[in-house]
Amino acid sequence: MIAAGQRPPPQSPPRRRITVLIGVAAVVLAADAASKAAVVALLPGRRHVRLCGGALTLLVARNPGAAFGLGGPTVTAACTAIGAGVTVFIVRYSRHISSTPWAVALGLLLGGAVGNLSDRLFRSPGPPQGWVVDWIGFSHWPTFNLADSAIACGTVLVAVLAARGTAVLDVHPAGGGGREPGPAPVLVRVPVPREPGPALVLVRVPVSREPGPAPVPGPAGSP
Repeated sequence: MIAAGQRPPPQSPPRRRITVLIGVAAVVLAADAASKAAVVALLPGRRHVRLCGGALTLLVARNPGAAFGLGGPTVTAACTAIGAGVTVFIVRYSRHISSTPWAVALGLLLGGAVGNLSDRLFRSPGPPQGWVVDWIGFSHWPTFNLADSAIACGTVLVAVLAARGTAVLDVHPAGGGGREPGPAPVLVRVPVPREPGPALVLVRVPVSREPGPAPVPGPAGSP
């Protein structure tokens, strides 16, 4: 119950959350596609490019498995199916996202999933067996790309929100007609005076006694 004078915690409008989710996903997808196109065009003639004293390496690697080079050609089709499933789920339930942080997290996951899914569908050896382009390498770490980074960041943010108990979806009551939820009602304790009941009236009620001997009349004028 919310006391008088208090307001429920503010929530961003559903349209704003959808805009945030789509915007984050679009930025991730555009950055991932542009970076892959650049490295494929500029690095094939070079084995690798070392930066930051060799801590960071830029190279072109084809990954048939999951993110960060996990798996192999045998899981390519499975990765394609998982990426498609994640994309469909997020798009389907995007209008019910409960908060802006969840919109950011799912936008990262959506952008990363679509980025790698596009490689599965449009790169050689052909759909759905396409190999993903990885181009970022660190010492003692598998090669990855920006889509993998977005998926990892989105997963961490999802874990944090889940640990904090932040609901992922708005729950609408049955029969709501699909309407967007309005502001939460404010509950106030209002004292309600009771209706006055009937007054208590004391009435003398004669109680008949058992019949006894009739009284003997005395002389006239006697009490």
